[in-house]
Amino acid sequence: MKELTSQQKKVLQCIEFYIKKTGFPPTRANICNELGFKSPNAAESHLRALEKKGFIEITSGASRGINLVKKQNSENKIPVIGLIAAGYGTESIEEVERFIDCKNTFFESKFDYFLKVQGLSMKDAGILEDDLVAIKRTQDIKNGDIVVAKIDDEVTLKYFSSKDGDIKLLPANEDFDEIIIDQNRNDFSIIGKSVGLIREN
Repeated sequence: MKELTSQQKKVLQCIEFYIKKTGFPPTRANICNELGFKSPNAAESHLRALEKKGFIEITSGASRGINLVKKQNSENKIPVIGLIAAGYGTESIEEVERFIDCKNTFFESKFDYFLKVQGLSMKDAGILEDDLVAIKRTQDIKNGDIVVAKIDDEVTLKYFSSKDGDIKLLPANEDFDEIIIDQNRNDFSIIGKSVGLIREN
C-alpha cells in the first residue's frame, strides 16, 4: 500500500477512533469538526485518496459509508498516542505518532494503545520520561490502579484513590502534589488504566 500524507493519516486515525469509540464510522461533518476542515469537500478528497491507496472502502450514498480495509498483521500494530503527563496536565493525547509491532496480548491484560510519558511524577512507580505505557480503555478502576484521567481539558497519569466519595490522583514522586478532584467544579473522567510498560531506550 502507498504511503500516506500527514493529513491522510489524521483522517484515517479519525475514522479508526470513531469506530472504536462508537462502533460507527464518522460522517464527513464529523471529520471536519474533529480535524478543523472548513468544507466537507476537503474531507471527501482525503477519503477518496485513502480509498485509492487501499486503506478504506467508500459506499456511495451513505453518510457513514466508510469501511476500513483489513491490513495484513494489523492486529499487531499498536498506536503510540501523543504525550501523557506524568507531571502536570497536558492536552495532547489525541495525535497518533506512529504504530509499533506489538500484540495486544503482550501483557497479562489486553490493551488498546500506548501513551508516551512526559514528566517524572510517576518515577517511583518505575515510569520514566519517554516510556510507553500500555493503556486499556476501561471504567473498571480500583484504588491503587495507575489511570489516565481527564480533568477539564487536561490529562494526566496518576495512581487512583477514592474514599468516601472523595477522589484523589496521587503521584509516585514526593516532589509532586496530589490532585484532589472537586466533582462539583471539575469535568472529571477516567479514560483508562495502565496494564504495562515498555522502555525503548
